[in-house]
Amino acid sequence: MSEKQTDNAQAKGFSKELMGYGSIARSEKPISRVVLGTMALAAGRLPFSFSLLDAFVESGGTCIDTAYVYGGGSCEKAAGAWFTARGNREQIYLVGKSACTTSCTPDLIARELHESLERMQTHYMDLYFMHRDNIKLPVSEFVECLNEHLRAGRMRAFGGSNWTPARLAEANAYAAERGLVGFAASSPNFSLALWNEPMWPDCMTAADLPTRRWYEESGLPLFAWSSQASGFFTGRFKAEDRATADPEVVRTWFNEDNFRRLDRARELADKYGVTTTQVALAYVLCQPALDIYALIGPRTVEELRSSLEALSVRLSPDELAYLNLEQIL
Repeated sequence: MSEKQTDNAQAKGFSKELMGYGSIARSEKPISRVVLGTMALAAGRLPFSFSLLDAFVESGGTCIDTAYVYGGGSCEKAAGAWFTARGNREQIYLVGKSACTTSCTPDLIARELHESLERMQTHYMDLYFMHRDNIKLPVSEFVECLNEHLRAGRMRAFGGSNWTPARLAEANAYAAERGLVGFAASSPNFSLALWNEPMWPDCMTAADLPTRRWYEESGLPLFAWSSQASGFFTGRFKAEDRATADPEVVRTWFNEDNFRRLDRARELADKYGVTTTQVALAYVLCQPALDIYALIGPRTVEELRSSLEALSVRLSPDELAYLNLEQIL
């Protein structure tokens, strides 16, 4: 067995020492490269919610991702209850999002931000994302608004989720010209699969080559949502299942190239004794030119632990290109 095969064989025994960390803006908190999405949390299911969050932290996770719209507020309330019960708010890098509409305004940001902070029983977010952009408003309005909340201490850094590179660049140019703080990060989709169309309206992806190159060149940290392509790489989907599979998955992810990517993920999974979903997540985490954080959305503790085993899968540049149909091995 080669040295690389030996490394990848360790994926079956995940250790929290494998969790990588980064940093953003002025924060001294280490940010785990795997970020726990909180859509499965619920205020009415606190024992389960606490067990999932506890397992993530015990595995070395430090960063959780929340949003105003998740569960109608129930997810944020569950996170807040956990912070209070565990007394660990200062150890967690909290990512929050609001203004999930393309008609968002500074007033909407303020209203939902205050409500999110109240739900989560905290006075600040480590990183706040506008969940959508409103291209009918100049970026200056949002940059000025977000700087006001930053100065007030309601957030330590901010960014844009589902913003185009052009708008991100425009916002940061405006901030630089006026001595203001700019966008510290972005959160588009990024996964091994390329979508036919967004699963939700007005969403952005960085998985296409031109957008990926922009993130590589800009160095802007990227929080990749749907990093596992809605479970497409579980292997339970086949091209002939189009009529019976989840219609949202079919609409978004079913195409010939993605099934070729799935076949190649299966080859490498068999080679290294891991799963196709672990290979797909490793594809995101192993991007050498991106400052990337992978958001995952496990529904059980077992799914969480399985996903984290992807941290042991070390893919070479040639394997990354092979998975993305850019070359053959």
